[in-house]
Amino acid sequence: MTAQGGTDLAVDVAALRREYSQAGLQRKDLAGEPVAQFRLWFEQASAAGLLEPNAMVLGTFDGQRPSSRTVLLKAYDQRGFVFFTNYGSRKAREIDAQPRVSLLFPWYGLERQVAILGAAERISAAESLAYFSSRPFGSRVGAWVSQQSSVISSRSILEMKWEEMKRRFASGEVPLPGAWGGFRVVPLEVEFWQGRENRLHDRFRYRRPQGDGGGQGSGWTIERLAP
Repeated sequence: MTAQGGTDLAVDVAALRREYSQAGLQRKDLAGEPVAQFRLWFEQASAAGLLEPNAMVLGTFDGQRPSSRTVLLKAYDQRGFVFFTNYGSRKAREIDAQPRVSLLFPWYGLERQVAILGAAERISAAESLAYFSSRPFGSRVGAWVSQQSSVISSRSILEMKWEEMKRRFASGEVPLPGAWGGFRVVPLEVEFWQGRENRLHDRFRYRRPQGDGGGQGSGWTIERLAP
């Protein structure tokens, strides 16, 4: 196979495929609500030794263009899924303008993925401080160094700022930056995808009824989707 212009490709992308055969997913085996089902799968992904099972692809929209990036899940419960960022970053600005977002956990090693649609909201400063205080010293200093998503002329600017902040916080006490904190994605739809043979994958979607405020006792509709 050759690319347009006659350049040979090292890999025939169209021929890349694998058969999924590790497991199936049945309706009777699902938890009654999605966070409990997520907890089961997340614990299995962690036990399987997958690289960063808490890595998730966050999708946002600025009103004209979508964008995505990988962030790390740092907490989850019945209220939703929490990650942290600079509130001046592109993703934070887009969330502030349009809070509907998507999350995707791609657990390739288990032939699984979890896709979440929801509404993102800022968590409290107290919650952000509690997590920030648990971070290693270097990570806390790093939160002061970068004006995330802004244009910089060179890496040396970051390194100079890093040295400046290390000296400033040499005592080890690093306060929470005012422009840094967490978002919680409150789920509205959660899909669990399990790869199967012949591309006849198992897909189940939990959907919150319209008008449901998202309380812990809220009901969920569970639907099987065609692969």
